[in-house]
Amino acid sequence: MEDFGSVLIAGTGPTAVQLALLFTRLENQVGIAGRPSARSAEFFDRLQASAGQVEVEVHNEQHRALAGTGRLSFWYTNYAHVRGRWDTLVLTVTADAYLSVLRSLPPSLHTSLQRIVLLSPTLGSSALVRNYTRDWPAAPEVVSLSSYFGDTRWSQGTIGERVLTAGVKRRVYAGSSAGSSSSLQVLSKLHAGVGVELEAVEHPLAAETRNMSLYVHSSLFMNEFALQAVFDPAATKSYVYKLYPEGPITPELIRTMLAHWRELSSITEHLGGSPVNLLDFMLSDGYPVRPESINPVDAARFESLSSSEQEYLLYVRYASLLIDPYSTPDDQGRYFDFSAIAFRPIFRTQAGVWDIPRMPKEDYYRTKIIQGLAQQLQVPCPMIDALLNTYERYLTQSAEALAPEPCSEAFTVQDFSDDVQLICAATVGVK
Repeated sequence: MEDFGSVLIAGTGPTAVQLALLFTRLENQVGIAGRPSARSAEFFDRLQASAGQVEVEVHNEQHRALAGTGRLSFWYTNYAHVRGRWDTLVLTVTADAYLSVLRSLPPSLHTSLQRIVLLSPTLGSSALVRNYTRDWPAAPEVVSLSSYFGDTRWSQGTIGERVLTAGVKRRVYAGSSAGSSSSLQVLSKLHAGVGVELEAVEHPLAAETRNMSLYVHSSLFMNEFALQAVFDPAATKSYVYKLYPEGPITPELIRTMLAHWRELSSITEHLGGSPVNLLDFMLSDGYPVRPESINPVDAARFESLSSSEQEYLLYVRYASLLIDPYSTPDDQGRYFDFSAIAFRPIFRTQAGVWDIPRMPKEDYYRTKIIQGLAQQLQVPCPMIDALLNTYERYLTQSAEALAPEPCSEAFTVQDFSDDVQLICAATVGVK
């Protein structure tokens, strides 16, 4: 396991803490770096107070392997302040921030980094990072994971060195720019140690098409209900994964999700990849439901079902995950409220600038990249276009309503054309 050498984790969210604990078990030098912000300042203050000790709790006893404490070797409050030699960089930041992080790191890392691991990339992220770093002296290998293996949150909602991992996927996928590399073997062992299967695929793009967020987040966040919750800080609290009226999930949203999946499947085929069976993918690689709720036979033949049958099964899937169906009920018979993930509204940064939370800001980037690839491939995607039009309308209206107060760049309509071009220059199938 020493192949990974010293590991620097970029990002200061709950996921970074969980990964830091796992990498410390390899007895390697492990560090965390972040960008200056009010949230990261709070995180680093807590980390400093604990002398670098991180702690992970779990909700289910079956996930005990993920829990425990570990100690970091170094932590940096600014990417530019990173010092020393680091062999592996793990990007736990959002996909739209990959190049920002890489640009912020000191040039000394260009000669030492052997590999860059993308924890939760979007379609084309490996090509983007590979093209950006191709002239670095070390020419780092780029590894894409399909997604992070779990659902990790701040313990008791408090930013700091303690987190709670509430759910764990059965399987994730990984592909390397170096093909069948030792990095994939290390990651496979690391995941197996916590009960998660890591399946190696032929190239990073194959892993990136197996990111669940790719198929569901645009529909969940780019609708009128969700966007009102995000862009109106005074709106009644509502939840991403709950049924209407507590959340956005309605039969109409399910129809949107299906149309989005079909368009993305067409793009994947044009890129030379294989589309996924959406429902089977959700159940076998995401969070499972009990067979009493959805018969595995129906999931396996999902692609051959009628649209109305597909819509029904997807709706049942979300209804079945309002609670964690495999958690242990309390003495009142209540299961863990798995779907209680609230929409985060727009907020002011430490500098007093209005900003948009990670979701849907990350989803906007992800969906615009997909739209850009579709345009390059000349694949019509009316549903993706409609979702983006709705989101961009809220961007414009919100920026106008907040004026003259300062707003971040996230409030502007963007095309991310530079990223699209970098991806297209290296992505198989894109001319």
